Amino acid sequence: MSSHEISATAGPDPTAVVRSTDWAALAHAYGPAVTTADDLLGLLQEDPEVQAESLGRLEMSVLHQGSLYSATAPAALFIAGILPDPRTLAVHESFFPWDDRRRPLRAALLDWLGQFAESAAWDDEDLADPQDTDEAEESEAVHACRAVRPQILDAALRFLDDQDETVREAALGAVTHLLTADDLADRIPAAADRLEHIARNRGRRRERAGALLTLAHWGRDTAPLLTDDDPAVRTCAALGTADPSAAGVLLTALTDPVAVDSWFDEPLPQTDGHFRFTVLRALLDRAEDFEQILPAALALVPLCSQHTVDRDWGPLLALAFPEPHTPATPLTHAQSAFLASLVDQDRCWGPIANRDAWLRSAGLPTDRKDLRALVHSARDRTTAS
Repeated sequence: MSSHEISATAGPDPTAVVRSTDWAALAHAYGPAVTTADDLLGLLQEDPEVQAESLGRLEMSVLHQGSLYSATAPAALFIAGILPDPRTLAVHESFFPWDDRRRPLRAALLDWLGQFAESAAWDDEDLADPQDTDEAEESEAVHACRAVRPQILDAALRFLDDQDETVREAALGAVTHLLTADDLADRIPAAADRLEHIARNRGRRRERAGALLTLAHWGRDTAPLLTDDDPAVRTCAALGTADPSAAGVLLTALTDPVAVDSWFDEPLPQTDGHFRFTVLRALLDRAEDFEQILPAALALVPLCSQHTVDRDWGPLLALAFPEPHTPATPLTHAQSAFLASLVDQDRCWGPIANRDAWLRSAGLPTDRKDLRALVHSARDRTTAS
């Protein structure tokens, strides 16, 4: 098969896209899209390095920093159309030096389509009437991208069952972003049924967890997997259900936050940063009081720092002190234990001032020495009583 021959697909016809599109009349981030067709065809070259470079150029031009252009929609249709082509099975490194993953081109293309869908979903409503030519062109490009989402979805869905786990994960990410579109909401039930099958099966942990997070995002109850043998799967199931036992699952997980962070090498879809942050946020939403989650709070403190205060010990302080502390109010045992642990954690104290707002909201001194004195005073009163 030559580089100019493209495998027939059941989705968008890539040959027709290339031949029927007047690329010179379209634009991308750097001006007229005169070379975009060559970049697209480069994805099907036999040399994996050429494939990677072609995809890199497409990321920088027709999807530059998540922006959409008049050339973006036809490029997305072409990429969706070539997904079944056997040449997309070539494994290579990313064109970008900061991305050290080795994976099939097919997985990288599905990731690209996921980014495309995410960009198209921003402010997914009727765009305001354009006020000038630039705004009119931007509005037209966005509408064109949204119009092709059903075809992109059809192409991505078939790879949820691919033999390669990196392809399956990329397909899941693309499908998840595509199904945020209001006009595709009727496609969610069928996709959710497939993801529930993935989550229940004894497959790869990351794949099952990603399916559960997506199901939760779609409003499907994930309670049936709260008793799964895998603690990571149990925890992800707890993130997506209002079942009363979910809080206990989350609490148990966070008593060993180092293990929680080790479950996934890369952030799962719809999560950001260390996975313990996501689990803690869900636990705080379900906790009845601070005493209930004190074991998790104390286990988390050794991982806390001045840099993470907004994601961990700040929100914990807010739960521990629903009302600001006053000199006339003695510290509870749970409050005292948590503050004592924080005061002893050097990494929580330094020049970054984010913590001050959390401490002030809790009615606590912002100076470490003053806070330590408060804790010692509370302990002395407890001992005296």
